[in-house]
Amino acid sequence: MSMRFAEKTSDSRSGSSETVFALRFISGKYQGGEFPIGEGQEIVIGRSSDLDMVLVEEMVSRKHARIALQNGVITIEDLGSTNGTFVNGEKVQRGTLAEGDRVLIGTNILKVIATTVEGGPADPKSVAAGRVTAKQRMSRPSEEPPRMTGSLEEIPLPDLLQLFGTSRKAGVLVLRTAQREGRIYLHEGRIRFAQIEGVPGMSPLKALYRMLDFRAGFFELDPPDPREFEQPIDVTAQEVLMEGFRQQDELNALRDKLPPPETRLVLRVPLEARLRDLQPADLDLLEAVLSSPSLEALFDAAPGTDLETAQGVQRLIAQRYLMPG
Repeated sequence: MSMRFAEKTSDSRSGSSETVFALRFISGKYQGGEFPIGEGQEIVIGRSSDLDMVLVEEMVSRKHARIALQNGVITIEDLGSTNGTFVNGEKVQRGTLAEGDRVLIGTNILKVIATTVEGGPADPKSVAAGRVTAKQRMSRPSEEPPRMTGSLEEIPLPDLLQLFGTSRKAGVLVLRTAQREGRIYLHEGRIRFAQIEGVPGMSPLKALYRMLDFRAGFFELDPPDPREFEQPIDVTAQEVLMEGFRQQDELNALRDKLPPPETRLVLRVPLEARLRDLQPADLDLLEAVLSSPSLEALFDAAPGTDLETAQGVQRLIAQRYLMPG
């Protein structure tokens, strides 16, 4: 894919405008910083202090990557870095960039953005006027170890998991929403455990599938946690996403057939169906239903995934074992 650096548009009220492009840091310790890309400009990125964009952290090589804009096309090239350069989760040696593409270098995620400048041809240098220069901003000293942080609206969890899987990241991915906090434990890009705070008995896979629905909030990649878990898993991001999205689609199709989340389900009295006709899994679910104050609480307490719980509840209602209380 490619993009044009200078795309002029005209407006009878305001004259002409021009689209210019920049690299915005959407994760890492330089989050919020922007680096304009000018036509004919070449940006060499790395840890060395004499480069165009200086990123001071161990995971960035002294000369890591090059991004250039020539004849309207933005290109990217890895310069033999130790930890690699990634575009939209894929490791690249050379390629082109389009608006919206995300580039991972070390713990930094940069997004290609477009800006419209009014009033005729724009000098790329003027786009950065009044702004702390990128080189100064990106090379500020810090005693804190670099951490990858950002917004889930900017980088959704599926994209993060794919990115971390391809780049073989290790650490604890912490997700914070207005209601809940979750943790995903990574080792060389593979997922070895997951949990949601306040729900200690939830299985790690169930927690993972639940967190795929975290759409708003923040993330942070903390250092690795070496502890051993009682129910460890070992799955790839791709495996989680394929199965998780399948379950989400089927669960969404069932939601309208279930009572509202705040509903408490009770046993039908008199009971027309016979309990001995139930399968062991449905008996376990029935017990969990009768111990839960609401359908929402049941989804947390039930041993199966949310999809399995929804299917079981629908089945018990249809077979006249349960009814809204």
